[in-house]
Amino acid sequence: MTLLAKLRCITVDVTGTLLAYKGELGDYYCMAAKSVGLPCPDYKRVHEGFKLAYSNMAKKHPWYDYDEDTFDKVFKRIYAMFGSSAPYTIFPDSQPFLRWARKNGLKVGIVSNSEYRYPEVILPALGLNQGTEWDFGVFSGIEGVEKPNPKIYEIALQKAGNFAPEEALHIGDSMRKDYLPAKSVGMQALLLDRFKTPDANDWRKSGAPVLDDLVAAQEWLTSENRTC
Repeated sequence: MTLLAKLRCITVDVTGTLLAYKGELGDYYCMAAKSVGLPCPDYKRVHEGFKLAYSNMAKKHPWYDYDEDTFDKVFKRIYAMFGSSAPYTIFPDSQPFLRWARKNGLKVGIVSNSEYRYPEVILPALGLNQGTEWDFGVFSGIEGVEKPNPKIYEIALQKAGNFAPEEALHIGDSMRKDYLPAKSVGMQALLLDRFKTPDANDWRKSGAPVLDDLVAAQEWLTSENRTC
């Protein structure tokens, strides 16, 4: 029996799984958020992260030493830009995979460390709409809990329709935030290695299934003899 036949729900991570940041500015935005321990872009705390990042850069590059008013103007523009689809690119297999999963009778959920702008603005602008590509979403900035806290996956199971954990598969790109916490609540889990990270070798050695993309994931789900 294929794994697809055993499932009732698939949940999917967003950044690194369905879409990616464009260029270095996206990496810088992420770095600023992470510098204050924040995986999702809450305005106040990412503002703090950017301020810290710019302060550190100004030590080496004086032209980054903005006064308060100039910094606020720069930050507001960057934050606004990341509330649109402009800084992101969607992987070509994302929309087809989500639609395929729903066509096969699965509930599809988005589980993401992000805030309200993802479901309301960013995902729809990229062609990922609730009702056609996904059925429900669990966004940390809305729910008040973020990965790797297993609670976010428990919320996803509840929103899906209180499915048994083993009837759900989570797909993501992080061992710590996606694979391990999903497995800890009893869900199936799969990792994508779109960017050929060196960590993927360790993931495979640990027994985690690791695939290149969602095309491979679709084949894996419908295979009688799954291998990775």
